Amino acid sequence: MFKSDVRNGILLFMLSGVMFFSLLGGHGLLEPDEGRYSEIPREMIESGDYVTPRLNGVLYFEKPVLHYWLTASAFSVFGQNEFASRFWPALLGILGVLSTYAMGSTLYGKKCGLLAGTILSSSLLYYATAQINLTDMPLSVFVTLAMTGFVLALRGNRRWLILFYLAMGAAVLTKGLVGIVLPCGAILMYILWTRRWSTVTYSLYLPGIALFLAVTVPWFKAVCDANPDFFHFFFIQEHFLRYTTRLHHRYEPFWYFIPILILATVPWTGFLVPSRKKSMEENGQTALMICWFAFVFLFFSASSSKLVPYMVPALPPLAILISARAISWTNEGNLRSLKTALAWTSTITIPLGTALVAYPFLQDDLPRDIMVGQLVHKGIILLLGTVAAWIFASRKNLEKTVICLAVTGVIWTGSFKTGFSLYDRINSARDLAMLIKPHIEEGDVMAQYGQYLQGITFYLERRNVLVDYEGELAFGASRERDPRWFIDLPQLTRLWKGDDRVFLIAKKESYDGTLKDRLEPIYVLGTDCEGDNVVISNRKTEEAPR
Repeated sequence: MFKSDVRNGILLFMLSGVMFFSLLGGHGLLEPDEGRYSEIPREMIESGDYVTPRLNGVLYFEKPVLHYWLTASAFSVFGQNEFASRFWPALLGILGVLSTYAMGSTLYGKKCGLLAGTILSSSLLYYATAQINLTDMPLSVFVTLAMTGFVLALRGNRRWLILFYLAMGAAVLTKGLVGIVLPCGAILMYILWTRRWSTVTYSLYLPGIALFLAVTVPWFKAVCDANPDFFHFFFIQEHFLRYTTRLHHRYEPFWYFIPILILATVPWTGFLVPSRKKSMEENGQTALMICWFAFVFLFFSASSSKLVPYMVPALPPLAILISARAISWTNEGNLRSLKTALAWTSTITIPLGTALVAYPFLQDDLPRDIMVGQLVHKGIILLLGTVAAWIFASRKNLEKTVICLAVTGVIWTGSFKTGFSLYDRINSARDLAMLIKPHIEEGDVMAQYGQYLQGITFYLERRNVLVDYEGELAFGASRERDPRWFIDLPQLTRLWKGDDRVFLIAKKESYDGTLKDRLEPIYVLGTDCEGDNVVISNRKTEEAPR
């Protein structure tokens, strides 16, 4: 069953494809990231400028361009919709699973590779990121491909370094210098640990270096030529200052990623606990996987800017290490170590499963029927899976215990598919955009007060006037100052009384506390599902188009 790479690859392709692509376009773009990473490619298509990224019409230099190009290509094929927006993260997620299989099977055998791919595709963090339009999945996959090329090159065929440098170039073109730092930092840690100094010169492969430069230099040169401010903003502010300071107000404690990794590895968490018996061969390949995971974890833990998806590049080596340990214990008949890992896992799955079952009945903040439908079955899956694994372990059937955990992980993670619809209700601008879309005409003004819901720009396919707000658009606004698009409340008042029909989105508290008394007349179109935002206009929407 495990002897054919083609069969194993097809199995993992089908598993991850169903998990990542089913209902991919079934919910609205999530704010702010999906709105942003959909709108920038839309504006590229609209303007024909594929060199300089723009958001709401102004320069936006926080990320390089490859992810925008990929999304724009999906829009050209599938149309400008939610499925197309998420197409590339989902497809690349599958590629990451297959690459993890290739690495795991090369290092520890095909059975290990198959289990590693299954663990990765059913990791809750990896699963979620594969279905959200973020740059983190492309970065993770390109880093994984780079490390795969490096691992295969260490097996004796230096030409695999072409893949190492090509993937690293794609990672840089996706998210900047971190695309070099993560793979090279992991390899440097590995060299220092194993003292294999010859690996340095072996890895400096001139054809690969030339390919890396060919991939990265043209766009960086073109964007710097077109925008002299790009270099300082992108390399100094968005790399050095973002990492070392609290510039973006994303500071979290050093241990921030530990609970994230615990949840991301359910139901395999117990396999991360050190074991007295060394179940894996102490060699360079295990050291490399450990260094890869450790460097990603330590690098982002030391950063002053932390976000949950930053841990996605750490999941492939973690899946391989977990799989290698589980397969090794199974092959050795090491029931004691397997039961110890299962006991540690149970300290997570049993309280978590119990909490998921009980919470809907103990809270009053959200509708109980919605919470029951969202959480109870997830808790039951964890509890039943844990009990079943213990039954197999008690019967000394190690292989079925491991298979039970794998099946539990797939079903548990897949059950979160329904959660996107709930998140859609509370964190998407689609409902607000659909309130406006039937009424807004060419020449009407679309405005937002005190915020920028980026999905509005995408869904309505038009630039928004922002009132008393610049946020992450401050850099672009300062370079291309246009008084029509960034205004204050007095200017809004004058615009409201002018000849143009204006649609305005504002937070409910802003509407009640400020706008209701300053703007006249006001016609309310409606609110979003949660009532947090309100849509108003200075004209009746029933009037005939001018």
